[in-house]
Amino acid sequence: MSLAFIFRISTREAVKVSIGQPVLCLHSGFQLLAADKALLMKLRKNTGYTFINCKKALEKFENDIAQAESWLHEQAQKEGWAKASKLEGRKAKEGLIGLLVGNQTAAMVEVNCETDFVARNEKFQQLVKDVTLATLAHHQNKNQSQTGYVKSVLVGDELNKLTMAEGSSLADHVALTIGRLGENMSLKRAVTLGVPAEWHIGSYVHGNISSQTKVSMGRYGALVIFQGGKDGERDTLGHKLGQHIVGEAPLSLGNMDDLPCGESETRLLPQTFLADPSRTVAQFLKGQQARVLDFVRFQCGETLGE
Repeated sequence: MSLAFIFRISTREAVKVSIGQPVLCLHSGFQLLAADKALLMKLRKNTGYTFINCKKALEKFENDIAQAESWLHEQAQKEGWAKASKLEGRKAKEGLIGLLVGNQTAAMVEVNCETDFVARNEKFQQLVKDVTLATLAHHQNKNQSQTGYVKSVLVGDELNKLTMAEGSSLADHVALTIGRLGENMSLKRAVTLGVPAEWHIGSYVHGNISSQTKVSMGRYGALVIFQGGKDGERDTLGHKLGQHIVGEAPLSLGNMDDLPCGESETRLLPQTFLADPSRTVAQFLKGQQARVLDFVRFQCGETLGE
């Protein structure tokens, strides 16, 4: 028997062995790896956490994605509060104003961060949106039986204690966002309004960046309460009044018959109207058969009381 023949026989036997049970084991292992990868991608999409943390969570809970996601949130919350404690005291004067007008109700909030770079981040903007929605929901739940004009101002801890739809506090949500973005953040203030059926709420946000959501966001915001106005033109009227309040920064309302005091005028009604400099705000309102009753203006980063 030649050596070449013996070699061919040995090779065929080796091939039979190599394509038997070990291949099935390798194939089974490949299916498991593919399943892990699919779960990993789903977990990352659901949570937004890093690849390494998601992988660690899946390994810890043997690919139970529900337990892995819950654990990731718990760890992120702990890390967020730890980071929030370390960053507390760092100045946070950037950020955004969030504004939402509902059915005879409205809410406007200010959420601060350290830099304009973070203010442009989607996660920070989601925080502003969530705070605005939670604030308006709080107003609606608290004032269901109210029929008159209701105006509430919330600051600091009053805002932090409010809860989101799923039950977590706004303070926890802020800490979670701090952990993700690494900057100090704070809920500075909020105002909520409720008006009777015959009153109207106008609004304006300067530089609105939120075209895909009903919550408007920008550096400046205004809410204005008014009566009257012509049918079909009230939205435009409210927008123009809000725009004027943001641009001219009045400090008080004044009276319809007040005489203007020039460029230094700080009362709304005698100010030169931004949209029509030939008239005062009061003169414009008379032409619209309308009357302003109240207004609120927020400027991001301003000192309260300015």
